[in-house]
Amino acid sequence: MAPWLLAGELVLYAACFICGIITAASVTITQGEFAGRCMLYGAASYNATSTEFSVSSSSSASLCYFVSAISVLISIYCFSVVLYWIYASCVDEVQRGSVWMSVSLAIAATFLFFLLVSGCILNIGLGSLCQSVTTADAVKSCQAAQSLTWSESHKSSPFYTSLHNAQVSAWVNFFFWVVALVLLIIQKKRGTQFTQLTGTGDPETDPIFHRPQ
Repeated sequence: MAPWLLAGELVLYAACFICGIITAASVTITQGEFAGRCMLYGAASYNATSTEFSVSSSSSASLCYFVSAISVLISIYCFSVVLYWIYASCVDEVQRGSVWMSVSLAIAATFLFFLLVSGCILNIGLGSLCQSVTTADAVKSCQAAQSLTWSESHKSSPFYTSLHNAQVSAWVNFFFWVVALVLLIIQKKRGTQFTQLTGTGDPETDPIFHRPQ
């Protein structure tokens, strides 16, 4: 097995871990600013007299929990895989047979599906919220609405920035998993298996992380 394939996977998993944390944190922070309400697909009304917004409707909190849970689950998986391969490489016991390869492909395909769903929820949900916010004559964009006061928190809220960051992170995460899936398919088609990567003098089987002599 070419070492760059394993190194590439580790880099992708590390990037996916970061993206998952950003998505989950951004959604959770926004939900907390609105007293636990999920503002995806929500609606807001503007009071010209008090020059503040108020929440007209919100989605079920479970919708935001779903997006956050998927991101956290993927991050935990990526973190665990990276730790495992680093440890296994250090102790010269890196192995992955055809069964494990098939399991990895199934997991990657499953994560891609849920990331696609999460990305669509964030994209359409934020768009729906912004559409209701920008109906006010005094507000031209969601970004402008962030500087105005919301009756629920009695302060301004960076809801658009947070949800936009969550949306971008989810789609970047999706892209990284597409690349990871392609790498796994290439290995599967080449009949690649992680056999014991010991220092045998063959660059194809030398461990990435060498133990100190």
